[in-house]
Amino acid sequence: MNGHQRVQDDEGSAARLLALSDGVFAIAMTLLALDITLPDGLDPAGFRQALGDVMPNVWAYGLSFVVIAAFWRGHHQIFRYAREVDGTVIRIGLLCLGLIALMPFPTTLLAEYGDLPQSVAVYSGAVAAVGAAQLALTVVVWKRPWLGSTPLPDPVARNDVADLASTVLVFAVAVPLAFVSPTGAKLWWAVLIPVKSVTGRRGKRLRAAAQQLGAQ
Repeated sequence: MNGHQRVQDDEGSAARLLALSDGVFAIAMTLLALDITLPDGLDPAGFRQALGDVMPNVWAYGLSFVVIAAFWRGHHQIFRYAREVDGTVIRIGLLCLGLIALMPFPTTLLAEYGDLPQSVAVYSGAVAAVGAAQLALTVVVWKRPWLGSTPLPDPVARNDVADLASTVLVFAVAVPLAFVSPTGAKLWWAVLIPVKSVTGRRGKRLRAAAQQLGAQ
């Protein structure tokens, strides 16, 4: 089709890659919570102290859970129009999953050493790397319409690219910024809140329009 041979064997099924992806995302999310523990046998004063000490872990868990959940949702949206995958999609997809599986490590660094520039830089770099891998995956699937029964609509793809590019840009800028001010770098992440709000609403509108057009 279009000069390209469609993958016919089971290894080319997008469903198999999505099944593996769901497992990796679920495990990464679960591992995030392992650092949230309190010692046994504490007296009331020790309990209050330990509870206060574990709150950075809770904050880091919440942040990374939201980040990974957003990447999981985006991962499924990428394959909404794809039914098959080729070697390039598989390789980039596995790279993305490998980076997701690594996220508990920078999350622990952020929880335990969040005031150090190296920890904030590593966390920012990790999120930027995942975003870059998912951005590459989006572009590759977009440019391979023969992998699905329906091509990924250009307006939807452009919005998804802009959404992921904003994530990569913000967290990449936070890497050098962390060495100037770790707190400033973490506050800089909040720039994504209004950006994601805009691209999210636009994405829903574009997908709804594409679905209506496809139903006609």
